[in-house]
Amino acid sequence: MGVGALVKMTTWICRHRVLDLTRPVVMGILNVTPDSFSDGGLYTTADAAYDRAAAMVAEGAAILDIGGESTRPGSTGVTAEVELERVIPVIERIASSLDVAISIDSSKPAVMTAAVSAGACIINDVYALRAPGALLCAAQSAAGVCLMHMQGEPRTMQHNPQYRDVVLEVSEFLSGRRDACIAAGVAREAIVLDPGVGFGKGLEHNMALLKALPRLAESGSPLLVGVSRKSFIGRILGKETADRLYGGLGLAALAVTFGARIIRTHDVAPTVDAVRLVSAVVDGLVCAPMAT
Repeated sequence: MGVGALVKMTTWICRHRVLDLTRPVVMGILNVTPDSFSDGGLYTTADAAYDRAAAMVAEGAAILDIGGESTRPGSTGVTAEVELERVIPVIERIASSLDVAISIDSSKPAVMTAAVSAGACIINDVYALRAPGALLCAAQSAAGVCLMHMQGEPRTMQHNPQYRDVVLEVSEFLSGRRDACIAAGVAREAIVLDPGVGFGKGLEHNMALLKALPRLAESGSPLLVGVSRKSFIGRILGKETADRLYGGLGLAALAVTFGARIIRTHDVAPTVDAVRLVSAVVDGLVCAPMAT
């Protein structure tokens, strides 16, 4: 990703917020969908979603990532109207009551625009702003953006994904999308990159990407990694979705050690603890008073 003379960014410019990435931060997942792979159906009412959001903020989440359309393998899409009905009331309530950065997990420009107007300051797009109008929307919003790599689309992405060199191909894709964003008017300081572990990748591809995180983290843009409860953890450990916490914590610690600055997770409290401890060792930053 053009390591060379690129300077690592230690802040993420997200509209009115500047997120300090000197130490890694945790992004809490809030799916307001009936069919997400892990928590689908749990937070479909505004009250349930808000209560979960407040709990994650209390647990230490710096960012809440709100999604109204499942991107699990095999999922089918929903219309922008359905997505808006799910996410906008939740974003408005959180924005009016909680001091936290709000991310909209969407690939639809209409949803991105409405979400930012409602109080979101980050656009997290699994398609890396490839939909018509998405780049313009991101540039005009001044939101922070997260560009993720995904081979294919959610419905078919796990149908025998193939790569010649997964690390090189993911790196080149993310570099190209970042260049496209900057050309469209998105500030470099507003961009973070996500290698898309588990999105259009087989087990061997996920392992290669995780091993290559130090290389990917040298891109000059902060790196976001999300591995929470993913199926490849279950495949390695023989664990069902609800029993993958410890595996996810191990990988979150690995990702931070290898340079990731944002960890996306369903399990905020234990992940915050793991990230803070690893950061204290790796970055020399003790984030809380030491217990006696």
